[in-house]
Amino acid sequence: MEIIKMPRMDRSEYDRLIEEEHICRIAFKGESHPYIAPFLYVFDGQHMYFLSTRYGKKQEYFSKDPYVSVEVERYAKDLSQFSFVTLPGSLAQVEDASEKLRVRQMFVDLIKGRNISQNILSALGHLPGEPVEALLDEGKTSVWKLVRVKEIIGLKALSGHDS
Repeated sequence: MEIIKMPRMDRSEYDRLIEEEHICRIAFKGESHPYIAPFLYVFDGQHMYFLSTRYGKKQEYFSKDPYVSVEVERYAKDLSQFSFVTLPGSLAQVEDASEKLRVRQMFVDLIKGRNISQNILSALGHLPGEPVEALLDEGKTSVWKLVRVKEIIGLKALSGHDS
């Protein structure tokens, strides 16, 4: 029996995937099992950034160990096409005020530009009825950046095998 390997994505393909999507999963080192949480993210062409509430398991696990794996995926409803990229690295809390403001504005622009429901605000510690610009305030969220990424693994579906 022949084993079929999924083709690897080249850098331009996985950069485009990361650029075009906005939801990922982050796997943290948990107590006895990995802890996986969905995150809204922005990508500035060089780094992925995340907003995290200042409470909860993800905050607890981040403070104990910043090493994570981030996964971004895209797939057709019928799974005839799919691709994903995994980025093992670590999270760093952004401390620079101008960088934090720039990233927070990127989140506001993402939500407005992609017409994302304001219900997403509840995942970021805000009421859905608040203006999206409430994300510019530092009171409820921290800004994290993915750093020290070692090997990016991007895989995609085989082409031409649709039935």
